[in-house]
Amino acid sequence: MASVELDGINKVYDNGFQAVKNLSISVADGEFLVLVGPSGCGKSTALRMVAGLEDISEGAVRIGERVVNHVPSRDRDIAMVFQNYALYPHMTVRENMGFALKLAKVSKADIAKKVEEAAEILELGPHLDRKPAKLSGGQRQRVAMGRAIVRDPQAFLMDEPLSNLDAKLRVQMRTQIARIQQQLQTTMLYVTHDQTEAMTLGDRVAVMRAGIVQQVDTPKALYEHPQNRFVAGFIGSPAMNFIPARLEEGKLRLPFGDAPIPTGVEASSRDVIAGIRPEHFDDARFGEGLKFKVTPDLVESVGSELYAYFGVEGVAEIVARLDARSTANRAHEVELVLDTSAILLFDPEGGDSLTR
Repeated sequence: MASVELDGINKVYDNGFQAVKNLSISVADGEFLVLVGPSGCGKSTALRMVAGLEDISEGAVRIGERVVNHVPSRDRDIAMVFQNYALYPHMTVRENMGFALKLAKVSKADIAKKVEEAAEILELGPHLDRKPAKLSGGQRQRVAMGRAIVRDPQAFLMDEPLSNLDAKLRVQMRTQIARIQQQLQTTMLYVTHDQTEAMTLGDRVAVMRAGIVQQVDTPKALYEHPQNRFVAGFIGSPAMNFIPARLEEGKLRLPFGDAPIPTGVEASSRDVIAGIRPEHFDDARFGEGLKFKVTPDLVESVGSELYAYFGVEGVAEIVARLDARSTANRAHEVELVLDTSAILLFDPEGGDSLTR
């Protein structure tokens, strides 16, 4: 295995559109790093530049100690898994998994051994002699992963590999990918638009927006200490609430609750945006904090918890994630509490965090 380094890479297309802007990321040997962001943010383009499927306009990509900018894709010693499985329909699972090794003139005995080992890891043993049409979506994706594993590459590149699967299969495959990476200790660069996937899989996560990396950090650090409003709003589900507030002599005044909240932020009086995650609210019967009363416009039950939606002055809608025992109900007043220690503050203009 090897490290992967993206050193100031840019991608500018012939029409002048810059898809990736000065991207610098290092993926350590054996690390699982996830690129995440909304559609069109440049994450797949960055991955394709590492793979050699897109030319690099500026900067350098290194795999191990080798600069690979002008090395053909087939010679970069990487394996890529796409969202579409790209399996040969006329071949069996065994033949699909071993096909790249066959092209590389590997002996039949070695191919059989590597395919059997990969099939055991992926729980594909009973399906080796079946063709792709007889497999489920999850099984096909495992075959695609097996085809990559048998090559024993220096790094794995995965581009939205689970996006074609239903919700249940995505969860199953997500845990399987995590186990495989831990078992093989392989370097992995993984692209997704799904922040839940990113947070559960990655040792570190790089959040991208409009071709620019906003923050690279551990999942825990991204959740607790986002560097700007975009990262704060992108990470977490339901998304963080952003509430106009006022900072006066280090104390925060929200549009609900009577008491000013000490913040520890030294600043003269100014307007700020308070970032509050839905899970930091609770029913006053089950939690402690800043108390206030609201009348929800909508309450959704998802079994283990409730989502209460309500409005306050200057804010279209706030969502609170409540204990399932809460009596919150549509059009009925309920008393909530807020854990004020979890409030994050952002600059209303640039969106930078004021509480890093």
